[in-house]
This record gives sequence, C-alpha cells and structure tokens, in this order.
Amino acid sequence: MKKLLLLLFSILFLSSPSVFADDISDFEIEGISIGDSLLDYMSEDEILEQIEVTKDHYYYLKEPNKYAEVYLWKDFPTYSFISVFIENNSSNKYLSDKNEKYTILSTRGVILYIEDLDSCIQKRDEIAELLSKMFPNEQKSESSWKHAIDSSGNSILDRVQFKFNSGGIIVTVCTDFEETFRIKNNFTEGLGVIVRPLEIKTWLGDHK
Repeated sequence: MKKLLLLLFSILFLSSPSVFADDISDFEIEGISIGDSLLDYMSEDEILEQIEVTKDHYYYLKEPNKYAEVYLWKDFPTYSFISVFIENNSSNKYLSDKNEKYTILSTRGVILYIEDLDSCIQKRDEIAELLSKMFPNEQKSESSWKHAIDSSGNSILDRVQFKFNSGGIIVTVCTDFEETFRIKNNFTEGLGVIVRPLEIKTWLGDHK
C-alpha cells in the first residue's frame, strides 16, 4: 500500500499542466499559483480573519507586517493545507481592484509530519528528485540550519532548494520544531513545498 501511495503522489505531482514551466509564477500547488487572486479561493472576510490570526507569526523580522500570510484549510488531494503571502494592505482604500489587493505573491503546500522527521526527509528527497527532473538547469543546493524563531537551537529546517535566474526559488523543506516549543506555540511541522519570488525570500531572510 505504501508503494502505491508513493506512486500516486508522484503521478499527482507530475500531472500539473505547468509542471515543466521555466518560471516560478507558472508553477502550481493544488492549482494555485503566484499572480492569482486569493479571492478566487476564499472570501474577503475569510482573508481578513486569517491576516489577524497570523499577524504576529513573523515578529522576528525587521518588517514583520510587510506581508500577510493566509492559510487555506481545505480538503486538498495532496497537501494537508496551503498558505500564501499577499501584500499586507488589507485596509488600503486606494486600491479599487480587490483582485489586485489580494494578489498571491508566494505559495506553500504542507504535508504534516508531527514528530516524524525521518518520514518527512524521505518524502522530501522523493520530491526533490522530481524537481531535479523538472528543472535540470536550475541551481540546486542542500542545507540544514537552526530555526531563528527558537532560541534554544533545537528546532531545525532541512531543505533542498532550486534557484532561478529571477532570484526566485522552489524549495522542498522539512521543519522539525522542538516538541515543547511546538506545542506551546501551537505550531505545525512537516514537509513544505514552497514557491517564493525574490522579494518574499529577501523579506523572510531579514531578521532583527
């Protein structure tokens, strides 16, 4: 059964119509891609509610509220949930086009692996192999580091990254929080497949 599920995952992952695209904006996660309007997937009230929930998630950055993260909790075929970044301009009255106001800037699909880093790494490596075939000419790198949000140094990220000429990246990464820290903060952990342009990548790397 496990082999069948892994094969099914590979088929689903490779069946995207944009899976061999050359630019990250063409890469879809559950049909969602950069440049889409978030209003195509949820209501404005739902978006504003999510912005309030996640407003303090990036307190350790120099500009923690420059962008807003919104979670989509739906019955997706492959991922446990999806999150996206948008401009944090939900109260900007000068933007008359709501689709522009809620343009998706970055996407992330997550498969939960709670306290199961080994399984996460195994799935991460499978996806990285698929991405290597999709993007054979992009710069590939592997790294592991301690999560900046946990001062104990016991929470880690382990990733494989593909960097594009635009500076944007596609990443498959396992996040493993120290368990007491994770429970205290009500965090999830597991495998993320991330599509991120340079502007979001730069923002997330600019710590206090």
